Amino acid sequence: MKTALFLILSLCSGLLVAEDSARYIEPPYKEPKVVFDFYLDDPAKMNTALYWIRSLVNPLSESPYNFAPELMDIKVVIHGTEIVTVAKKNYTRYRQVVERMRYYASLGVEFKVCNLAATDYDYQIKDFYEFINVVPSAFTELAHWQQQGFALIIPRVYLRTQSIKDIR
Repeated sequence: MKTALFLILSLCSGLLVAEDSARYIEPPYKEPKVVFDFYLDDPAKMNTALYWIRSLVNPLSESPYNFAPELMDIKVVIHGTEIVTVAKKNYTRYRQVVERMRYYASLGVEFKVCNLAATDYDYQIKDFYEFINVVPSAFTELAHWQQQGFALIIPRVYLRTQSIKDIR
């Protein structure tokens, strides 16, 4: 009897160990309605912030979701130091960032610049690229889209001081 009980407990504990790990799930996501709040303290962080868009679009574009990026409703409100990346005169310096934004804009992502911030940087509407829409205020724009049911995502972009290898 003790042997049978030991065998049963051993088998059960083996099953528990086998199931005691993470598992991959595929939640029933819907096409997103998202407004990103880009307010960065350094324009060099813009490239990393754009990965947040990729991290939203790419998984939803693939199986099992297969959502067309053009049907995802994504807005990006720009009102920090990154505003310099969308000024035409800075193209040479921020070419990679501009071309990534242009690509996302071709997929339907809307890029909006705060007019108040533009004024602070001494920019006018003509200073920005054709894929940029200038809005009166970042805050009123963010509030508006949230009232329309859009999820707010605020990218946090940190400067990595250690490699992934070092912290693993």
